[in-house]
Amino acid sequence: MYYTYMIRCKDNSIYTGITTNLEKRMQEHFTKDEKCAKYTKKHTAIRLERAWKSENRVFASKLEYWIKHLSKLQKENLIKNPKKLEEFLSDKIEIENYSLQL
Repeated sequence: MYYTYMIRCKDNSIYTGITTNLEKRMQEHFTKDEKCAKYTKKHTAIRLERAWKSENRVFASKLEYWIKHLSKLQKENLIKNPKKLEEFLSDKIEIENYSLQL
């Protein structure tokens, strides 16, 4: 299983990434481990906002790509209402390949 996730940073920015081990990856981001993303090392990750599970890397990467292309307002709306995923991205991805985890 793969997870696509959105993290809130201290400066209120939103980082999006993928992983196979959500708990371990969050630990890396939050502790600024050497394996954390350069972005979260600089912007300080403070909490996991949303995560979706998918069966393979291709699906997870597609979701990550399209979330990264959403506007900040759309990302905030997606965090508040995960059902917006269909509204924002149904023309880009097959929504049924993803299940909300958080």
